[in-house]
Amino acid sequence: MPKLLIVGTGYVADLYLRSLKLYPEIEIAGCFDRDAARLSQFCEYWSVPAVDSLEALLARGTPGDILVNLTNPASHFEISRIGLDAGLHVYSEKPLAMQMDQAKILNEMAADRGLLLASAPCSFLGEAPQTIWAGVREDVVGPVRLVYAEMDDDFISQAPFRKWFSESGAPWPAKDEFEVGCTLEHAGYYLAWLLPMFGPVRTVVAASAGLADKTDVTLDAAPDFSVGTLFFDSGVVARLTCSILAVHNHELRIIGDKGVIEMDECWNNAAPVRMRKRFALRRRLVNAPMARRLKLKGPTHAKLGRKGAAAMNFALGVVEMRDAIGDERPCRLSSDLSLHMNEVTLALQSAGEHGGSMAMETRFEPVSPMPWAEKLAR
Repeated sequence: MPKLLIVGTGYVADLYLRSLKLYPEIEIAGCFDRDAARLSQFCEYWSVPAVDSLEALLARGTPGDILVNLTNPASHFEISRIGLDAGLHVYSEKPLAMQMDQAKILNEMAADRGLLLASAPCSFLGEAPQTIWAGVREDVVGPVRLVYAEMDDDFISQAPFRKWFSESGAPWPAKDEFEVGCTLEHAGYYLAWLLPMFGPVRTVVAASAGLADKTDVTLDAAPDFSVGTLFFDSGVVARLTCSILAVHNHELRIIGDKGVIEMDECWNNAAPVRMRKRFALRRRLVNAPMARRLKLKGPTHAKLGRKGAAAMNFALGVVEMRDAIGDERPCRLSSDLSLHMNEVTLALQSAGEHGGSMAMETRFEPVSPMPWAEKLAR
């Protein structure tokens, strides 16, 4: 079984370690962070081994182990490149890279070396999106035409974020968050769901803007609002909105010929999935006021209770990569899927006021659902 080597012990690393506690059979061979004090605090809290350099960390692994890249987004490319060069599979936090040419280099390296490469988010492997996808496959609302996806998180620059700390004491990385931008940080939470369901995006028509004053935190803030219309090769069209200004809204609405599949919170693996049939009542068109709950047959996956703003198992992607290695099969979170998600996300982020239409160059092979999500319960 491959061991994990963790680089980066900041805020998000606690979410991973809390989730990895659900899988005691997974060995964490070592952790490294360039902040020695933070590394010590993290490793003492979680009782995992610390090493004092990246070289020492790599020395603890063997080819075929997994490097888990939880560093600052600006470091993702270089750390992942080093990991692949060392013969390690790499699971990276989002984005895969801050620039598309860097993401392509990683993709090519992984392919050339026969290694797995994937980037977060992994929530697509969770119960709620797998339930939605089963409903789409079973045609419960007829052919899907349109998707509305919202990733709005309220006016974060006015929030008391300096009081936000992770479980082991890391401060929320406000400067990084604002400089990377909410689109690169959050668009993937729905892109990682929609891409496996509906296939590659052919065209992105988008706009983005920086609207809130963040000069007390950073002078290099990225756009804090983006909206994109995604035209999928399959014919489905989706509107995806990201902001850290608009009132909190994580709704997803999948609109078909016969009704709507709806879900209210993508940061909850077990969020209820509902379906409303559409019908004519006298002279009116009505979406059923009483929604039907969609559920899968049998058990799904290990879940965490709510911790902070999310109720997500952050280890699902690492576990999927581990299982793919052990089963000698393709990983559901493939390098090509991560590359395509990176391209779509950057198109949304960089659109600006005159972004217009952007044709996507990358594609990926179809993704299979989880084995426990093949059919809905009846």
